[in-house]
This record gives sequence, structure tokens and C-alpha cells, in this order.
Amino acid sequence: MNKTILVVEDNYVEASNLQRILLKAGYLVLEIAMSVIEAIETAEQTRPDLVLIDIFLKGPQTGIDLAYWLREQNIAFVYLSANSNQEILSQAKKTEPYGFLVKPFREKDVLITLDIAAYLHEQKQKLAARREILSQELFSRPEVLPGIIGRSLKLQHTLDMIRVVAPTDTSVLILGESGTGKERVVDCIHNMSSRKSKPLIKINCAALPASLIDSELFGHEKGAFTGAYEKRIGKFEQASGGTIFLDEIGEMTSDLQIKLLRVLQEKEIDRVGGKASIKVNVRVVAATNKNLEAEVERGHFRMDLFYRLNVFPITVPPLRERKDDIPLLAESFIANFNKKLNRNIKGFTGKAMAELLQYSWPGNVRELEHLVERSVLLAPDETIKSVELPYHQSTTIQQDQPTEKIKTMEQNDIDHITKVLKLAKGKISGPGGAAEMLNLPYSTLVSKIRKLGIKNVD
Repeated sequence: MNKTILVVEDNYVEASNLQRILLKAGYLVLEIAMSVIEAIETAEQTRPDLVLIDIFLKGPQTGIDLAYWLREQNIAFVYLSANSNQEILSQAKKTEPYGFLVKPFREKDVLITLDIAAYLHEQKQKLAARREILSQELFSRPEVLPGIIGRSLKLQHTLDMIRVVAPTDTSVLILGESGTGKERVVDCIHNMSSRKSKPLIKINCAALPASLIDSELFGHEKGAFTGAYEKRIGKFEQASGGTIFLDEIGEMTSDLQIKLLRVLQEKEIDRVGGKASIKVNVRVVAATNKNLEAEVERGHFRMDLFYRLNVFPITVPPLRERKDDIPLLAESFIANFNKKLNRNIKGFTGKAMAELLQYSWPGNVRELEHLVERSVLLAPDETIKSVELPYHQSTTIQQDQPTEKIKTMEQNDIDHITKVLKLAKGKISGPGGAAEMLNLPYSTLVSKIRKLGIKNVD
């Protein structure tokens, strides 16, 4: 059965052009409504699959007013607009549309946007049904998930979202600042899914050289380019049946964005130098610390890819917004580093913990983990009495005390590595060596030592 479309557009020429595109593609255009009142009357009678709304309708009510009504009725909609006024667009986004079409309409853009809108609406219905089931299991489910520590309200909301989406095959976009634990969320999603027995392949899009990224992700055939002496299986094929995690998705080049969109739409890839497409069965989870909507507006990120990935966004809160979790996190990190460093640290004093709670944590959970590791290493006895914070915000500092000079991140690294080298008596590799203590490969630590100009410590 053909999908039904209601067009709400008061410009006859634009409406006719849009109707022509839709009819040619096999859609059934129910009506061209000129006002919000006319659109609501038609929608109530016909229940369209999708509504295309001009934001700037003539009359007392706008397309945004109509969008709020459609959202209440659970009817999918896409905006039509020739105006890029930021304030209007911000108001429109609050209605949670399935996309935007910019005038004048291009046939290809219209059809792709409608395809994405239909897909998003279908996924939303499935997820809503799953959320309803989970809400009935509220009192029987665990408060925490493996690998994620904390009980704050903000974190619990994130965990609820993970529980909803994990068992499905829906694409997920994980949003959050650097160091918040986005990779832990990916691990949970994969391990709670039906794909858990299959591979979880992780890729940092920003770390791959532009010249190799195609081959790395999609593979290549023997002889595809100079140096391709044998066939290579790419990451998407390696993840077959499982999950692929694309970290720092906002750093993808425009060419690669097009190829990723094809994977999401067609479920197939092309090896470099290959003659035939290869079907892949992979769930895509992406993450970014960028504002992708802003990147779309600047033209740096494709709108169609954004909507394909943004089916189910999960935001991981920064540590400054979940400070109630700091004692639990610190306790867990101490236990881990006690085993790793052969220490027996019991915990932080009340004064030291107060300092942790007052700090703003720009580096989030990762920064806290590094600080706990350093504190466990340097503690002279079984209790950590003080902490070295880059920006000391403790209220116990007296006004007449001189302000401590702020250290750069590089100087902090130098101090930390030097202290670990002293603790290891200058030994870098092997059991008890600095590389093992810092959980770094030997070559990486040697490279850091040279780069930072650290002299050999005995």
C-alpha cells in the first residue's frame, strides 16, 4: 500500500512542485492544505503516514503550532522552510521533527528525507512499546549496569535509556563530553543485546589517517593500490553479526559520511578495488563530543546521516552534574589500583573527599580516575589525606595564602611519570616497571618520556 502524505503549504507553486515529486515516487498525496485548521481537519479524517509542513504559514497559527498537535497525535512530520532564521529553527527543533526540507526542493533530497522520516518513525514506535514493557518491570530491574558506576538521578536516566535500546538493533548516537564514559555505554549496549556473542569492533574516526580510512573500515582487494599486497578485511566485515562503534563520528570526512550513510541504508559495503558490493549485518553505535546539529548547520556534517544516526540519542552526563557518584567512583578506582599497584589504600579522608566534591572536573570521570591512580601511588600510608588538583577549589584555603601556580597538562604528565619512574626505581618494562604501573605499552611510555624530555630516573 502506498504511503499517504499530507502537504501543508500555502505557496501554490511550491506545493505543486512537491506534489509532482511525491506522485512520481509513488506516494499518495491526500491533500494540499493551506492553513493549520484545514490541515488538522484533514489529518483527523485521513490519518496520514507523514505530514510535510511549511513553517511560515499565513494566518494566526504557524507550522510549529501544527507540529505540536501532530506530535500529540503521534503522526510523523517534516518541516519545509526557505528561511534559516536561527531563532525560528530553534523553536521548530523543540517539536522534534523527523527532518527539514529546504526550498527550493530537489527531488533526491525530498525522497531521502521521506525515507529517513519513515524509518525514524517506525523505530520510535518500536522503542516506545519497549519502554512501556520496561516501565512495568521497574521494581525488578537492577539499579546499576555492569561497568557503569553511580546512582545519581542523571545517571539513572542514562541507564534507563540503555535498557530500552540495548536489546534492539536500532542505531544509537552517544553524546557527551570527553571522559564521561561513552565507551562504557557502548560495552553495555553490546553486552545486553542479542549480538553479545559476536564481535564488538571499536574505531576512533579521528585517529585514522585520511589515506587509510577507507581501507581500514571497508577493506581492500589485493592490488587495489600501491602496497596492497594481499586482501584485507575491513572493520565492518570484522564486526559481522555484531556491533561497530564509531567514536568521534563528528571528525568523519564528507566522502566517508556518504559511504557510512550507504551502509546504514543499504546494509552493504564496497571494498577498495572490489567489483561487487558485500552485504553486512552490523549494528552501528556512534559517539561524539561535538554538537552535531551545529555541525549540520555549518555544512560540516550531512543532515541525512545525522538523522539516520540520531534515531536514539543517549546523553552521558558530565561528572560535575553527578557529583553524588564521586565517592562510589573513587572507591571503585581505589580497589582497582590497589590490585594493580599492590597497595592497600583504604580511602580518602573527609577533607580530601570534600575537595573532590568541590572540584568542577573538566576532564570528567577519566580525570578522576587518573587523579585516584596518582593519589594511590603517592599516598604515604593507608589513607589519602590530600589531592593534587589542577585548579584548587577547596574552601579550606585561606584568603591570605598565596595562590598556587597552575600547572599545564604537560607539566602534570612530567611530574606523574617522574614519580612513577622513581617508584619503579627507573625500571620501565617488565613486572613492576613504570609501563605496567601506568597501564601503557612500553613503546608508548618511552615515546612520552622522550617527547616530554624526562631524564632517566634511578
